[in-house]
Order: sequence, then structure tokens, then C-alpha cells
Amino acid sequence: MKILFFTALMYCGYNLWAQNDTLVLKNNNRIVGEIKTMQNGVLGIETDYSDSDFKITWLEVVEVYGNQMFLITLKNGDRYNTTLKSVGAKGKVKLANSENGRVVNIQDIVFIKSVKSSFVSRLDASLSVGFNLTKSNNLRQLNVRSKIGYTANYWQLMGSYNSVRSKQDGSNEIHRTDANIRFTYFLKNDMLAIFNSEYLANDEQKIDFRLTNRLGFGNYFIHTNYLYFGAIAGLALNNERFSDDLATNRNSLEAFGSLELNLFDIKDFDLLTNIIAYPSITEKNRFRLDYKLDLKYDLPLDFFIKLGVTYNFDNQPVQDASKDDYVFQATFGWEL
Repeated sequence: MKILFFTALMYCGYNLWAQNDTLVLKNNNRIVGEIKTMQNGVLGIETDYSDSDFKITWLEVVEVYGNQMFLITLKNGDRYNTTLKSVGAKGKVKLANSENGRVVNIQDIVFIKSVKSSFVSRLDASLSVGFNLTKSNNLRQLNVRSKIGYTANYWQLMGSYNSVRSKQDGSNEIHRTDANIRFTYFLKNDMLAIFNSEYLANDEQKIDFRLTNRLGFGNYFIHTNYLYFGAIAGLALNNERFSDDLATNRNSLEAFGSLELNLFDIKDFDLLTNIIAYPSITEKNRFRLDYKLDLKYDLPLDFFIKLGVTYNFDNQPVQDASKDDYVFQATFGWEL
């Protein structure tokens, strides 16, 4: 009985401590709970009196007191493991575990994540699925979109898998699959180094597989609680096999340059778009282009609706293959 009582006491004490983060809003309302994460300008906090996390626009917060350990990022790219405590005038936050207890403007903080010892606390994942069925020609189409990521103090590992499969009477099954693994190391002054491996299989362009490994460096030109905009450039090694009559194989070295824009201060909408250009170094006059656009609408209970467009262009395709291809996907999903 003593052991059970002691265990219960420790558990209650832990929950009281975990629920001891405090937010003060512009209207002087106070919210007490456990801060989970803040990214894309929205903070999530868990409370005892709500079934789901509160979502609060970060720009409405004027004071924050967090007793647990957080991984935070400032808009200039500096990263810290620290507790949070508002000091002095409203809008000032002390990073207790930084050098000399650095004090920053609250709006200079663009990312917060509660970091515990568990693996799951640093993990993010989402999965969405869509299905279309048309009586004419018995058309069936399945869409799958997924991503998973792990964030450490100074690096991030992200992966994604997207697939479209379409089948109808009187024609062969059509499929398009792309997958991506990306390792990012965060440098000073909001710069970053990346290694990215991409896979593509596409019937429309007769691509059995295309494996592209990219190594590059980049920088965020704008990194705020409204949006981020950045660029990356480097070299790419491209390995391809095609399903033409000759079963053509290509290996080439390319340069690449990319631009990415993420807008997230538009109510419950997020917009992410990026474009990557690949001028070839070893194949004369060859040029490739990849473009993506995702529009996401957040629903209650972490559900969402996502619309996505992907476009691929190659000015030197294999014989009888199309120079370009595009996919439009509408999916419904849930995120962790």
C-alpha cells in the first residue's frame, strides 16, 4: 500500500508540474496547461479542462512561462534547449539555459517544441488517403500521401511517400509514385546543409525509376511567424531507368537550384510550394523541372483536407514518352 501511495503521489506531482506552463494573451486571459509545440505561427497547449489541445495564434501571446525543456528556434536561425520565462516588459522572454540568460522578443521565436527523453515527443507524422470511383469505364483511383519526421537539437530527418494508382476497363493500370528522404543540418544565421534522396516512378513519362541524390546548402531569406521563404543550391547525381523499347538507362550529374515558400498565417489554411530546376552538367542541353503545391485546411481533432499539385518536366525524355506530367490529388487525413 505504501508503494502504491508513493507511486500515485509521484504521478500526481508529475502531472501538476507538466500542467504548469502558462500563457498570457493580449486580452489578459491566462491559459494554464502543458505547451506541446509552436510552429507555423500556431501554438498547441494541452489543458485539464479540454478534450483536445487548444490552438492559439502565437501573435496573440504576450507572456509565456514554461517550466519544462523546449527546443526553440529564433527567426535568425539560432537554436536553444531552454525553459521559457517572460521578464520585464510584455513581449520579452528569457531563455534560461542560453548564454548569460539571453532575453529575446517573443515574436522573434518562430518554433517551439517540448523535448522529453522519449522518441515519440520529437516525432511528427501524417497520413491522408483519397479514393475516386466512376461508373463510366469502371474508373478506380487511389491516392495516398504520407510524411514522417524527427527533429533533434541541430538536425532534422524527414521522409514522405505519395502514390497515385488508376485503373479502368480497357486500359492498363497507371501508377505514379514518389518518395523522399531528407536530412537537414541547421547552421548559424539561418543557413542549412541538406542531403536529399528522391525516388520517382511514372508511367506517363515511361520512368521505371529515377533516383536523385542531392547535396546542397541554403538559407532562409524570410523566417517569421507568418511565413518562410528560402533557397537551396548544390549538385545532384541522377540515376534513371526507362520502360521504353530499349530499356534505356541514364546516369548524369546535374546542378540544382530550388525555391520554397510556406504561408501559414491564413486562418486554418496552410500553403506550401516549391520549385526545383536541374540543368544537366554531363548531358548537353538537358533541363528538368519539378514543381509542387500543397494547400491544407485544418479540421477539428487533427483531421485535415489537402489539395496537391505535382508537375514534372524533362526537355529530353526517352522516345515516345511525354515531356511533362502532372498530378492533382485531393485527400482527407489525420496528423500526429
